[in-house]
Amino acid sequence: MDFERLRRNHLKRNIVIGVVGVLLISAVVLNFTRAKYRVTQSIPLVNGTINYTPYDFKMVAMYQENDNGEYVEIEKMPSSGYTINEEKSYCEINGEKDNNTKLYTNSNSEHVIANLQKGTKCYLYFDEYVPPETMTEVIAEYNKSTRADFNVIITEETTKKIYYANTSKGITYYFAGNPTDNWVYFAGYYWRIIRINENGSIRLIYQGTSANSNGIDTFIKLEDGSTKTKYNGSFCNSESVGLKYSQNMQHGNQIKSVVLTELDKWYSQNLTNYESIIDDEIGFCNDRNIATGYTWVSKPVETMYYAAYDRLSKNKIPTFECNNNDDLLKIPIGLITADEVIFAGGSTKENNADYYLYTGQEYWTMTPAAWTGPLVSCGDIYAVRTSGNISSVESDWAGPSIRPVINLKADVQFIGNGTADDPYVVSN
Repeated sequence: MDFERLRRNHLKRNIVIGVVGVLLISAVVLNFTRAKYRVTQSIPLVNGTINYTPYDFKMVAMYQENDNGEYVEIEKMPSSGYTINEEKSYCEINGEKDNNTKLYTNSNSEHVIANLQKGTKCYLYFDEYVPPETMTEVIAEYNKSTRADFNVIITEETTKKIYYANTSKGITYYFAGNPTDNWVYFAGYYWRIIRINENGSIRLIYQGTSANSNGIDTFIKLEDGSTKTKYNGSFCNSESVGLKYSQNMQHGNQIKSVVLTELDKWYSQNLTNYESIIDDEIGFCNDRNIATGYTWVSKPVETMYYAAYDRLSKNKIPTFECNNNDDLLKIPIGLITADEVIFAGGSTKENNADYYLYTGQEYWTMTPAAWTGPLVSCGDIYAVRTSGNISSVESDWAGPSIRPVINLKADVQFIGNGTADDPYVVSN
């Protein structure tokens, strides 16, 4: 009896152990199954989370940028002060780089590794985190100076150098010569910073779809596929030199020029999604004042010069002022002024292929130069020429091209170094 009772007790114990064992095994299998087929798991990062599919995935190496800009291997993921370098990080499978596996940032600011396969091994690189800054903060450490002599062009590299001028609205800072740190990538296009306006907004000129300084790719394409256009049509009165104009009025703004019509089309197709950070208050100066000694008439019988001719071609004294409020156009897109070209290192006399506005092609400014009569032209506009200098061009000649100019608001923050390889990118 005792032996049978003992056997029954052992049997009961073994049954209990077996049941518990089955339950434990079932839990492990269930947990494993859930892990295997779960869509993502997460690794917390400095500025977000890495989501990954947990097949046989193994991060075999992590590297962190040191003070010399070199990467050293680390054993623990940094918890602060660094951000993952998505471009440099990569994955491999069977010892070869796997181009199908992608590391990207999703809409929740999470870093995601997509298209992982069994056996994938990833290498993650972490850069020192640089907080975004406004452009005013960026240039705080720049070397600042003024320019007094505009008879000479500027050709030297001016990286980390910026010039400034005092105006009735405050101080404006502008780039000149050949800086390597005024590149911006915005709205899918490359731009160059012309200046930081008096209200802190950032004036940009279009550079194209790639970081290319020269050629027709630095201009926008029109609907017919070309880049060249008239500044204005066949309305041959002196008022047609306006980016916006009115017939029989020196400073009217009722009619859009051909150039502004094309700019507005391009803006509506490419920039309307960014209107919240585009400044339309600082304005664009379409200076239509008349040079000293001349009187404005709609259709003069003799040559009539505009004020910019006195400033730029005769006296070599450019200005950022807009001396007539009717010439200050509060619009979101425009063109560079001839004065801004001179400030940047250009000239009405000397060629310059070594400053950042040179493209090797002709493009319009928005500054009137002269009226030379209906038998010669319909008003002359300053244009940047193929040699980098500026001179007047007939407004009804479809020779120059268009480089849009916009202003980003003062509180826009940027990341990047401003170089062609690492341009400033809007972060907000």
